Amino acid sequence: MAALSISLAFSVDFLKPSQSTKFGFSSSSPRYPLLYSCRSHRSNLRFAFPPSSVSTATETGEEAAKSTGSYAFLEETFRTGRFLSNDELEKLKTLEGFAYFQELESGSMWVRVMRHEEMDSTVHLLAESFGESMLLPSGYQSVLRFLVKQYLIERREVLPHAVTLVGFFRKKVDGFSDDGEEEAEMAGTVEVCLDKRGTNASPPSPTPPKESPYICNMTVKEDLRRRGIGWHLLKASEELISQISPSKDVYLHCRMVDEAPFNMYKKAGYEVVKTDTVLVLLMLQRRKHLMRKKLPLCTTPTVEMVGSDNELTSSANV
Repeated sequence: MAALSISLAFSVDFLKPSQSTKFGFSSSSPRYPLLYSCRSHRSNLRFAFPPSSVSTATETGEEAAKSTGSYAFLEETFRTGRFLSNDELEKLKTLEGFAYFQELESGSMWVRVMRHEEMDSTVHLLAESFGESMLLPSGYQSVLRFLVKQYLIERREVLPHAVTLVGFFRKKVDGFSDDGEEEAEMAGTVEVCLDKRGTNASPPSPTPPKESPYICNMTVKEDLRRRGIGWHLLKASEELISQISPSKDVYLHCRMVDEAPFNMYKKAGYEVVKTDTVLVLLMLQRRKHLMRKKLPLCTTPTVEMVGSDNELTSSANV
């Protein structure tokens, strides 16, 4: 079983003991930044959020790509006590409506921004994968989940400069797409840092440029690997970057021991630009490649069909 190829951004030392929902603004506010922690400003906001529940996710096909739902991360952003520029508001709306849908040979999947009520499920998925990669005993899982949740909470505060995406999968029944009898399940997650303000304070080495988009913390649920889910989490991340970021150089890390993810990244067009020295072994870390891909200058949302579940593999937590 392969290990996590892109490390979580918090330090391992902590583990040692001791579819576009519309903003509605009053006519007096749209051209100026708003301090969202102020109640007087929040009263000027009108939301049109249709009710939705992730636990009963039943979107299929284009319905999934069009669904929006109540994005609680917007409400949380209002409480950060900082001004949001018009550019940040536009990015929030892009994140709010972002959806990536894909038919796979074994089912269908879609990717969108993580909602507030999905945080615990995302934490569980990341903690399980990270613990697996570090060979941690089961007794550390509760501590690891706590640390991962604190990390996700902190990262949500930098929206829209960084975002966590989640992918859902619904399997086919007898060769046909399930029309709702089988609930979709969370299949994977990935974090996308979109610009310098979204970078982590302690990025892994070799250090990527802070001003460039960076993909990290990607993992696929163990029993859903080798279906192309990791590939499409990567493609969804690139599509979001193309929509939001002016920079087209995208970076990610891959551990040298993770052959399957490395081959997937190479197939996707990433090239190694720098590799850790052997000195990182003295800090009990795995050597890593820093990889880069230059996205096309102009891209449009595309739908790629996977020829085989095993052709575009995500056999490891990538």
